[in-house]
Amino acid sequence: MDGISDVAVGVKRGSEELSMYSSPNSGVSSISDGTSNGSDSKKQKVEEAPPSRVLHIRKLPNEASETEVIALGLPFGKVTNILTLKGKNQAFLEMGTEEAAITMVNYYSTVTPHVRNVPVFIQYSNHKELKTDAGNQRTQAVLQAVSAVQSGGSPSSDVQEALAAASSPVLRIIIDNMFYPVTLDVLQQIFSKFGTVMKIITFTKNNQFQALLQFSDPVNAQQAKLALDGQNIYNSCCTLRIDFSKLVNLNVKYNNDKSRDYTRPELPAGDGQPSMDPSMAYSKDSNSLLGKIPGAMNPLSAAAAAAAAAGRVALGGQAGSSGVLLASNLNEEMVTPQSLFTLFGVYGDVQRVKILYNKKDSALIQMSDGNQAQLAMSHLNGQKMYGKIIRVTLSKHQTVALPRDGLDDQGLTKDFGNSPLHRFKKPGSKNFQNIFPPSATLHLSNIPQDVSEDDLRLLFTNGGGAVKAFKFFQDHKMALLQMTTVEEAIQTLMDLHNYNMGGSQHLRVSFSKSTI
Repeated sequence: MDGISDVAVGVKRGSEELSMYSSPNSGVSSISDGTSNGSDSKKQKVEEAPPSRVLHIRKLPNEASETEVIALGLPFGKVTNILTLKGKNQAFLEMGTEEAAITMVNYYSTVTPHVRNVPVFIQYSNHKELKTDAGNQRTQAVLQAVSAVQSGGSPSSDVQEALAAASSPVLRIIIDNMFYPVTLDVLQQIFSKFGTVMKIITFTKNNQFQALLQFSDPVNAQQAKLALDGQNIYNSCCTLRIDFSKLVNLNVKYNNDKSRDYTRPELPAGDGQPSMDPSMAYSKDSNSLLGKIPGAMNPLSAAAAAAAAAGRVALGGQAGSSGVLLASNLNEEMVTPQSLFTLFGVYGDVQRVKILYNKKDSALIQMSDGNQAQLAMSHLNGQKMYGKIIRVTLSKHQTVALPRDGLDDQGLTKDFGNSPLHRFKKPGSKNFQNIFPPSATLHLSNIPQDVSEDDLRLLFTNGGGAVKAFKFFQDHKMALLQMTTVEEAIQTLMDLHNYNMGGSQHLRVSFSKSTI
């Protein structure tokens, strides 16, 4: 991870660890590093500081609070004192024991510590203890609050949020580029490699699959975040985005395929959901999760990814399900097999499209497999297209039948199996990494060098929409273009994806997660 090598542990230091002197606001009676009180040029350099229970923290963000600094040390033991030097973006943290300080420094030598998403630097101080003013009431109040937490009490409201964010055993997980379904059991299998997983809750928010996952120990949560943030569950898709939750404990009411408390196997399933397999129950005696996921595979392994990509296995349990979708409430005056192929093709390789002869506001769309169908359904159901809210569900049909020879169905059925416009035929394609819900911002690529911003703005407004913002990438081969509404973006994507820009260059259009 970036910045790991910058964490200093007993390294040579210059004047960063400055002498500290008594002042009305410092809360310090007498602390010195042995440096003189003269100019910087006269200050002695500090050579390799030996282990100490006092740690020196540098490059803190300006707005960092004492509580957030203290939270860095909480997972490793009792914090007994703190001194912050606001003007120098530094702090000194005193741990209860030297062993706790050593553990903390060793851990942060491999895991970059962050405060407010800013990397900070931790090293041993030459001080053996901090002798701060007992009259510094704010510092004492913060330390008392932390002491209450470490003794099993509840932190005060002004301390709770910062402590939870930095030392929470609960991770917030977002799955980007979710080309294949990700289940609760898959998450448990992946994250349990880093410690005991106690509880998981999964949900969808802002058209993204998310989960809250609670470990038994905050250190396990930190290790999992370091190892898994940014990793793909399958090749080039299902990317894990991980952060700490502000929650410190999850309240799970039901054990089913959406939520699970591994410490309480007796919880009901609720809402007609299937209950958890008793073999997955948490065993307090063995401190492990018993039983294995059916068809046990490591979701991060190349074999599992290859099998999933081939449509044979999906750890999400969707293998073998129908790859045919039913889209209804379509604008029958506007919709065509080609437009549906283009839109649904953002989320998978569309094989066939059939607009129903006797119900032309409905269509069957056959995807390459059930996983692609699930993905398209999750992103497109409820979207507005040509003025109507479309409904997308799984069809009972296994395939879309072509019209019998000699029968003219007025162009309502089209076979796209051999289309050169499939986005996901090439294994490991970058398209797997750029699957996003419909948004007002479109990503344009394959733009000819002689095409200007005005040309593209004009092209995208010809369909009746309005371009709100535009931004070229540095090489001018790609750009972001923001329409006024998501509906306008959907329509222009269907109209202009693969648009011939002249010669052999065809415009590529997809949804973007960015804004301009």
